[in-house]
Amino acid sequence: MKPALLIASPQLKDPHFARAVVLLWHHDEEGAIGVVVNRPLDRTLPDVLELPGDIDLSWYADTHVTWGGPVEMGSGTVVTPQAVPDDEGWNVDGIGVSRSMDVLVSLLEAREPLLLCLGYAGWGPGQLDDELQAGGWLWTDLDPKLVFETPHDQKYDRALATLGLTAAMVWMSPVSE
Repeated sequence: MKPALLIASPQLKDPHFARAVVLLWHHDEEGAIGVVVNRPLDRTLPDVLELPGDIDLSWYADTHVTWGGPVEMGSGTVVTPQAVPDDEGWNVDGIGVSRSMDVLVSLLEAREPLLLCLGYAGWGPGQLDDELQAGGWLWTDLDPKLVFETPHDQKYDRALATLGLTAAMVWMSPVSE
């Protein structure tokens, strides 16, 4: 699967991923990785960042950190509409993704828009494929506007709408049925 937005099916009851929209940037035979982009936490960037130097974070006073997934919740993933250096992250369909502190600091200094996602979502070999086959997820093309310009509480419904769907219209069942 190419990079995409994964949309949890309405029947997915896993409390980690119910109504989740996941920016999936890597998927191959070794597994998959992404971050949930629609779960804001009650903390802002200035609340969680301890940076060297004198970076002014007041620009980000209202920028909430998001819960990116259950893996390595003590670390962050930066998602931005800016390109990131290829050796420090991934650039997919107008979205830069990085786990580099240098990239984060550079974006903050330039006052670039960003999401800081704590933790990430990871799937082992074949795991996401199995979940897709079981009807746990839908997917749609990456859309930077949906990720960066849509309020968090509207991302799930808008992601479904890109497929011409509403949650009430979706009933997922395993592909084998």
